[in-house]
Amino acid sequence: MGPAPDPLKSVCVFCGSSEAADPAYLRAASELGRDLALAGLRLVYGGGGVGLMGATARGAHEAGGKVLGIIPDFLVGRERALDTVETVVVASMHQRKQMMFENADGFVILPGGIGTLEEVVELLSWRRLDLHAKPVVFYNPDGFWTTLFALFQHTVDTRLTPPEFMDSWTSVERVEDIIPALRGFAPEKPGAAPAVARVT
Repeated sequence: MGPAPDPLKSVCVFCGSSEAADPAYLRAASELGRDLALAGLRLVYGGGGVGLMGATARGAHEAGGKVLGIIPDFLVGRERALDTVETVVVASMHQRKQMMFENADGFVILPGGIGTLEEVVELLSWRRLDLHAKPVVFYNPDGFWTTLFALFQHTVDTRLTPPEFMDSWTSVERVEDIIPALRGFAPEKPGAAPAVARVT
């Protein structure tokens, strides 16, 4: 009897879209994209060609990986959607996040700004409500996310969040540890990939 199939097929990456990001973060994003491709994992991301988003997608695409971008129509120009990868254009941010969630078996959180924070909090809130059990891994270079983790702990300390919430994710400091950390979980069965190029 052969080894069990890898339940991790597609990985959603949430990250910043700022072109002013630290070059080290951009390099790490590109490395993650390459690593996902070499591991045979499809990248699901926000569809833009700028910042860490673009670096991750180009890294995966240039390494021969499968990439699915999902972007709302009003951001196609602003975030310069890549025409070199499969891209689904949707009508709203809510549809974008829902489709990203449905197409992913696990999630990686790279450095990002307020948009990334919004995505992360919703994802972890759904985890807290037992709406999913998909693995969540933060890439935390130089303690980028440590202050956020401290805020989460504060909500636990003030008895507003149960202590087990702090086990909802894993944090790593090296890009090469991200995929092993994802595979340390038992993600739920993924949903089917969409068959359309535009959702309205």
